[in-house]
Amino acid sequence: ADGGETYASVALAPVGSGGRDVDVVRLALQDPAALAKHRQVEEPAPKPRGGVVIDISRKRVQLDGNAAPLTYKEFELLQYLVLREGRTVSRDELIASLWTAGDDEIPNERTIDVHVRRLREKLEDDPTTPQRIVTVRGIGYKLVAQAGDDATARDAARGEG
Repeated sequence: ADGGETYASVALAPVGSGGRDVDVVRLALQDPAALAKHRQVEEPAPKPRGGVVIDISRKRVQLDGNAAPLTYKEFELLQYLVLREGRTVSRDELIASLWTAGDDEIPNERTIDVHVRRLREKLEDDPTTPQRIVTVRGIGYKLVAQAGDDATARDAARGEG
């Protein structure tokens, strides 16, 4: 027929709906059976873990599923303690290990205390009674992992994971 118009229906399938062509078309057309099958195949999103999750390789820290905004030195300090979990680390050892002679300013023991205090403010439930980064009076600090903290990054860094 001259002057007639032709229409074509186009089915757009949702992203990630691979499979046989007929299944993709059924899904795009919102076929109830295809939708039900597609929902069964989808895996539920993993729930974020609670506690502190430390990813040493990516230099990221999460606290109860949210990114913890640590400075470079705070992360370096936390990483040093994580890799020595359960061991008391002296302030002098922290200074010698985390600051080099080429740094603009080599800190004193009080500077270490300030870094630890700031780290506690970001990671502890109650910084006034720390449970993760504890003070060993007269010596230094010790990291004590809590239930819910993720040790995967620590163990992988030690070669145990």
